[in-house]
Amino acid sequence: MLERLNQAMDHIEAHLDQDIDAADLARIATTSEYHLRRLFPALAGLPLSEYIRRRRLTVAGAEVLADRQTLLDIATRYGYGSGESFARAFRAMHGVGPGEARRTGAALNSQPRLSFRLVVEGSSSMRYRIVEKKEFRVVGRRARVPLVHEGPNPAIAEFVRGLGKETLARIEALSAEEPSGLLGISDQLDPTRAEGTELDYYHAVLTPPEAEIPEDLDTLAVPAGTWAVFESSGPFPQTLQYLWRDVFTQWFPSNPYESRPGPEILRVELRGAEADAALWIPVERTRR
Repeated sequence: MLERLNQAMDHIEAHLDQDIDAADLARIATTSEYHLRRLFPALAGLPLSEYIRRRRLTVAGAEVLADRQTLLDIATRYGYGSGESFARAFRAMHGVGPGEARRTGAALNSQPRLSFRLVVEGSSSMRYRIVEKKEFRVVGRRARVPLVHEGPNPAIAEFVRGLGKETLARIEALSAEEPSGLLGISDQLDPTRAEGTELDYYHAVLTPPEAEIPEDLDTLAVPAGTWAVFESSGPFPQTLQYLWRDVFTQWFPSNPYESRPGPEILRVELRGAEADAALWIPVERTRR
């Protein structure tokens, strides 16, 4: 898969002065657009759209300094509708406007061209299994929270504390599907998975679709499908966050699966400062 991702990077470089469709990139990478938008930030550290924007402004910056074209011609070539919009984007990346950069020969920032390679370390193994699940429902309480990449998520912690022991016990008693018990379930994540973007967080259990549910609880219907289940143990919450990172940077590039739309399910058992975690990711076999 990494070879095809690099072909998609080549396509970006050849079309920086044209419209670049994420669906075309996904076809080149022989994956779905959904999975590409999920995989790219994990591998590259920034969203796909941001990478394309920064590469365009890097190349545009070199043309600004070369002083062979007007600033408006450069702006138009790289997809900006006006000199003003180009100047705003240019200043946001380079810290200086294009006119001043040309007059003074200012030092500009650069987004390097990316290529991907697989590094085999062999120091650890990832425990996983593939599970086929019938249709089920998520049942519990829901909150809209920001995504946090490192350390505890204060919004989730405050939300769970506010539920109270009685409500938590009432929800847990409804558990009737695997994985059992109270779960942390994330849905409707931003495709970029950028820090601070929002998601629907459910503190909930899984039930069969026909189960009777109290009216005051939030529910989410989940269709039948394939899930990859990853298990890990270690310090909390770092183990959970590193587990997600490793799934997308190590497991997906090496296995014939890609992510598909659906909630991510996390089951955690705390042992003091340590945790045993099981992460359920909706997947489907790749088309290649």
